Amino acid sequence: MLELCRRCKKRIEGLSIEITEVNEVEEEECVYCCGLFLRLSNVAGKIAEELNKYEINSIQVGCLIKGSVKEFENYFFGEAGKIKHEINYELSNRLCKLLGAEDVRKSGKIADVVVNVDAEDLSYKLRITPIYIYGRYIKRVRGIPQTRWMCSACNGRGCQVCGFTGKRYPTSIEEMISEPCLKLTEGEEAILHGAGREDIDARMLGNGRPFIIEIRKPKIRSVNLKELEDAVNRSTGGKLSVKFLGFAEPKHVSKLKTANYRKKYRAIVEFEKNVSRDELEKALEELSYTVVNQFTPKRVEHRRANVLRRRNTYKLELILLREKKAVITVEADSGLYIKELISGDNGRTKPSLSEILNNPSRVVRLDVLGVLGGLNCFENVNGG
Repeated sequence: MLELCRRCKKRIEGLSIEITEVNEVEEEECVYCCGLFLRLSNVAGKIAEELNKYEINSIQVGCLIKGSVKEFENYFFGEAGKIKHEINYELSNRLCKLLGAEDVRKSGKIADVVVNVDAEDLSYKLRITPIYIYGRYIKRVRGIPQTRWMCSACNGRGCQVCGFTGKRYPTSIEEMISEPCLKLTEGEEAILHGAGREDIDARMLGNGRPFIIEIRKPKIRSVNLKELEDAVNRSTGGKLSVKFLGFAEPKHVSKLKTANYRKKYRAIVEFEKNVSRDELEKALEELSYTVVNQFTPKRVEHRRANVLRRRNTYKLELILLREKKAVITVEADSGLYIKELISGDNGRTKPSLSEILNNPSRVVRLDVLGVLGGLNCFENVNGG
């Protein structure tokens, strides 16, 4: 004899399989659901209490079916899923009422929190969805890395080499943007995703570099972006500023990182021998609108794979020439190493300005003047 509660008995009615006699019992005695629906209110209360410290406007509930519940599902329906939908529906409804939240099944939005429940013992896990904020940053000084750079001598633990800070550099673009973000959202951690990166000794000027800051486990989600922009810009002492802030989604991170941007640079170049204006202008013209074959530079080979890149140059232009020094501008695809485009990196970059001139050359100063392209869904709205 099969002992089922009224709910489970109704669930299997009409199935075209042979079932032994069913005896209707109370839910806590049901061999199918084991009274789990009776315990949903208690579980919902515990989850809501845990989530009360977070700003939650939308929720998504998922359920893991295993053990005896899964065996009954497979026996009656050939697959697990019938009772899962009922648990998801009932728990979601209860949580939405307790939290004043929206069930994303009705809207298709990304939930502020995802609740995963184990149907066997009603244990649960909560995943607070990060906040993603898009923008552009302008870096006005040299000597600041884009992301946290841990001390290689101690792996971030702190030692005499790093002054017991655990870091090779005192701060980074990531930290300068993260600190005001974490303060306003009460988040636990912030990660910067950039559309490429400039060298530590290069400035990022012009329209700025597109970035997305990912704020994990935020307690406050309804952030005033103008207030956040002002907070970041006030806290950096003029070294860094951000603009065009807008809320983003997880999918925008991969779009940001894989998009092909054209970039414009200004470089102060020093030559080993004097070079004439005519000679230099001809060399720059030859280097313009060409394909450059470039192996990973020696200076970064210790942290990046040695691969061959093919990137396009566009217009290279001479701005100023004085004896052995010149100021030039370069437009090129993202991913082209400009310093090696000038020096040749001992033949690892071809063609190069040094090779064309037969005059060893190096970049003394480098500035990024523009990153052309971005996530227009934000910049068009914000006036970019």
